[in-house]
Amino acid sequence: MARSEEPSNNRKVWIEAVRPRTLPLAVASIVMGSALAAVWQPFNWTVAILCVLTAVLLQILSNLANDFGDSQHGADHARREGPKRAVQSGAISEKTMLRAIAIAALLSMVSGLALLWFAFGDDARELFILFVLLGALAIIAAIAYTAGFRPYGYAGLGDLSVLLFFGWLGVMGTYFLHTLRFDWLIIFPATCSGLLAVAVLNVNNIRDAESDRLAGKRTISVRIGPKRARVYHWMLLATAVLCACVYALLVYSSLWQFLFVLAVPLLIKNGLAVWRTQSPREINPLLKQLSLVTLLFVLLFSVGQLL
Repeated sequence: MARSEEPSNNRKVWIEAVRPRTLPLAVASIVMGSALAAVWQPFNWTVAILCVLTAVLLQILSNLANDFGDSQHGADHARREGPKRAVQSGAISEKTMLRAIAIAALLSMVSGLALLWFAFGDDARELFILFVLLGALAIIAAIAYTAGFRPYGYAGLGDLSVLLFFGWLGVMGTYFLHTLRFDWLIIFPATCSGLLAVAVLNVNNIRDAESDRLAGKRTISVRIGPKRARVYHWMLLATAVLCACVYALLVYSSLWQFLFVLAVPLLIKNGLAVWRTQSPREINPLLKQLSLVTLLFVLLFSVGQLL
């Protein structure tokens, strides 16, 4: 019986290491950027699909590197309240995780190069090279968040990185790959997407604040304390909604463009729950909730712009 159960248990460990609940955030910025491209034209289905694939692979790479990095730097110690990580618990060896990280990086690179080929062809070499460099930066950032000698996540720069990659580069980069042009108005929905992703990270950091402090991981939540971290959470949610409203007003043509407002009560519910909840274990479900609400918000925003 033990042999028949081992593959199933191994799959479960790898699924947990990949952290599926974080993947909606990777998809959200691509959906928003692609929807805006469909509104303003042109839109390319191949580009959209490869954008999603590349973003998901980069997120998986980041999650695997995070699992490895936190075990190396001591953030996944016994007092951590979040889910146990694969390397720290011994379910996956360091050597095996490093191999998985290398495979994820390679797949991200191949998918990214295919994306750039379909977006630019061989007629825009300068743009191709620029986006190759941005892709390389994304791979390095995914690994260096908690892994390496000086992980920037331990210095409290994770929030800025998430805003950059899940917001500005995720949305505006996707829009540019479709349309081959830049529109300054896209900064508003891009910032909206990024701030919602930062809010998800903030919930994670509020949950892990005490264990992160003990491990020397100086996240924003550790730096400003639990009460201010919850005020910061409200600011992230409110500013994200404000950015979506500003964009809808600037390009207004119908009330459908405010369809995203239907998700606002769910954001308020999350904000209230984070504000009231003190136990790290009780905060944990709010992480998955906000990740899904973020995707819902982006989907409603995108559909509203298309109608």
